[in-house]
Amino acid sequence: MRSLTYYIAVSLDGYIAGPDGQFDAFLAEGDHMAGIWERYRGTAPTQLAEAVGLPLDGGPFDTVLMGWNTYAVGMPDQHRPSPYQHLRQIVFTRTHEGPPGSEDVTFTGSDPVAVVRALKEEDGKDIWLCGGGTLAAVLAEEIDGLALKINPVQFGAGIPLFGPRAYAPAAWRRVDTTAFDSGVVLAEYRRP
Repeated sequence: MRSLTYYIAVSLDGYIAGPDGQFDAFLAEGDHMAGIWERYRGTAPTQLAEAVGLPLDGGPFDTVLMGWNTYAVGMPDQHRPSPYQHLRQIVFTRTHEGPPGSEDVTFTGSDPVAVVRALKEEDGKDIWLCGGGTLAAVLAEEIDGLALKINPVQFGAGIPLFGPRAYAPAAWRRVDTTAFDSGVVLAEYRRP
């Protein structure tokens, strides 16, 4: 059975983006980049990876899930309607349709939990939840692993790692922690 991993950058105070969705405070250079890429190969947008010579094959995921706001991050210039062409892409939205050029992206208003449960039953590699916090809250009980790129920054406010949801404590088992000289820590957890 496939598993769902929430793999994402997060600030020290638990935000995946600032109040206006900004994420440029996360470190994009440093020794953590190569180390994390080796473990999570294929998690950069296709055009970016190709432009800088990063290999896309051999990664742990073949499917990426995201909410509309995460998808829309690359859309202001309309040049990236299919950000992860090397992966099966599913965008959860009830109010938007895909823009021209996004034919290989699935846009769905279906229940995310039902979609994830069906995906887990399929053959293939694992599933990557790349954002955002509201979708992560909806899928909280379906998330099998957390891979948090903890950055040495504080936002003070913004989009939390998990959006609002009913209080439900959940224990996680630490699988690995890698600290880099850049200050970034890759913390990986699984459900016990």
